[in-house]
Amino acid sequence: MTLFPGGTGVTHLSVYDWAGPDGLPGGSAHVHLVCTEGYVVLEGRGRLQTLGADGYAETPLAPLTVAWFAPGVVHRLVNDGGLKILVVMQNAGLPEAGDAVLTFPPDHLADPARYATAAALPPDDPAGGARRRKDLAVDGFLRLREAVERDGPGALAEFYARAAALVREELPAWRGRWRDGPLTAATATGAQIERLADGGFHHLHDGRLTVLGAPPERGYGMCGRLATYPGSAFPVL
Repeated sequence: MTLFPGGTGVTHLSVYDWAGPDGLPGGSAHVHLVCTEGYVVLEGRGRLQTLGADGYAETPLAPLTVAWFAPGVVHRLVNDGGLKILVVMQNAGLPEAGDAVLTFPPDHLADPARYATAAALPPDDPAGGARRRKDLAVDGFLRLREAVERDGPGALAEFYARAAALVREELPAWRGRWRDGPLTAATATGAQIERLADGGFHHLHDGRLTVLGAPPERGYGMCGRLATYPGSAFPVL
């Protein structure tokens, strides 16, 4: 199946309405290490809470809002009512392979086994596991927010270091996913430009229409119930 343009991933997200430790309903706070993530708000209202180079910020989300953030921006979705989002994710497959690191408290981040246990969803109770995982990530996010508001963005350095250490062994597999998806797509565009520069156009004869139907099932993601369109992401190995 033809991958979505640019090797990106496309997911429909219904943000959790479960209240967190601070009483706000929403998803699990986390960070991406190499992927930019984009939100296109489809329905409802909410807020995007972020920690990054500019400190703490809270951005209102309403229908037709488009927002995206680069690697390193710690983010948390707050659902103020019926929030549904189309998520466009760079480097399809990498977030599912570990690029997304949850903001668990430091003792969980320092122990890979403990982190993996807390991040996993038990087959017999995925909803309960997702809720516990969310609360733990929000707890860590609130601690980070307090540190950033007190000491500035530099307070994120320890969290970044622990997140990078957690994924180090997975980097060879990440390179393969990147090479087979986004890099291949970008390289193909370069080849087409060169072909056109030489007067060629035969790749235009190979153009085809691809239509992705609605995803059949929703899973329990970090931020809500999600449905990833087939063909827009690599399977998690």
